[in-house]
Amino acid sequence: MFLQLVYISTMRQPISPAECEAILAASRRNNPRRGITGLLVVGGNRFLQLLEGPEAAVEACLDTIRHDPRHFALVVLDKRFVAERQCPDWAMGFRDGGCAGDGALEEVVERLVAPIDEPYLKAQFTGFAKLQDRAA
Repeated sequence: MFLQLVYISTMRQPISPAECEAILAASRRNNPRRGITGLLVVGGNRFLQLLEGPEAAVEACLDTIRHDPRHFALVVLDKRFVAERQCPDWAMGFRDGGCAGDGALEEVVERLVAPIDEPYLKAQFTGFAKLQDRAA
């Protein structure tokens, strides 16, 4: 069984495209050795992230994120145990605002979540992207 956790948080200040890429690179470098996979979407001044993996590793990762000075108002939206991961590889989507991105966030996120089988999980990310695009 894997812990699957989705959280949303707010940026303390806008981050640059280089910072977005650094976040993704750090995730891709650090999380595989912890057994963590997931999906990170950045839109406007918000982060929406799925973390999946061993319970202790996911909880430790979330604790690190809670103490990251780039975030505040972190809220866990969903937390459950699952037999299979929905995102076995790391992915990231972003839109102008906190980070620069190509095209509408909704289009990017639709591609990222296409392999996800769980309708509720997919809807969390596509709904987030739609709201961020409307706010832009």
